[in-house]
Amino acid sequence: MPNYKFIAAAFFLLLLITYWWWLFFKKKRPKPNPFPAAWRYILSEKVDFYSQLSTAEKVRFEESALAFLDKISITGIDTDVNDTDKLLVATSAVIPLFGFPGWHYRNLHEVLLYDAPFNHDYETEQGKARNILGMVGSGSMNRMMILSKPALHEGFDQQRSYHNVGIHEFVHLLDKADGATDGLPEVLLQQPFLVPWVKLMHREIEAIKAGKSTINVYGSTNEAEFFSVVSEYFFQQPERLKKNHPELFDLLERIFRQDLA
Repeated sequence: MPNYKFIAAAFFLLLLITYWWWLFFKKKRPKPNPFPAAWRYILSEKVDFYSQLSTAEKVRFEESALAFLDKISITGIDTDVNDTDKLLVATSAVIPLFGFPGWHYRNLHEVLLYDAPFNHDYETEQGKARNILGMVGSGSMNRMMILSKPALHEGFDQQRSYHNVGIHEFVHLLDKADGATDGLPEVLLQQPFLVPWVKLMHREIEAIKAGKSTINVYGSTNEAEFFSVVSEYFFQQPERLKKNHPELFDLLERIFRQDLA
């Protein structure tokens, strides 16, 4: 007859030895880097969205910014990149996803900052047509984003305007996450609201073309540009958007899961 008490005792002893072995040899996880006080000052001075958050939400915002900067490279093309540049890129990424804790951009590896607006050949030289402020890369530039650094700063320096190229391009990236950049953010919007969003989007585009809208005319270019343009409006001027376009404001709150009223 097997001695069950002995077997049980031996098994318990083995578990105990294994546990102490694990405690002794396990590597201590490095503590996450604290958010620098200088960075917190930059956000407080330049980002209204951050300034209006509660203390707990500010901590979550900072953690999200650090997580973004840990995963995504930010490279200057013929320009230096400083902490403020990096923070404004990270902020542009965090704001549209703030209603989705834990989400991150899986379709992005690097953000390129140019020293000026550029053209479709990525040229910034004087004398060439340069009217592009931001672009989500495709083809050989897939999983990249390109931003004009001056335009990025302008979007946060003039926060009472309707424009923010950083937010605009990151919304394009979210739109692209379902495989099509078509103004229909299926990864964000719950199924019952998809049809109402499409109907409202087309109605608002026609209103822009007819000159009966406060939305930037560029939003009438196509559905993808409409979504990014009204998202800029939503995050930059939520009170005005709610007053001028209440139905659109309500749907954008559902898309981004954020109450900006």
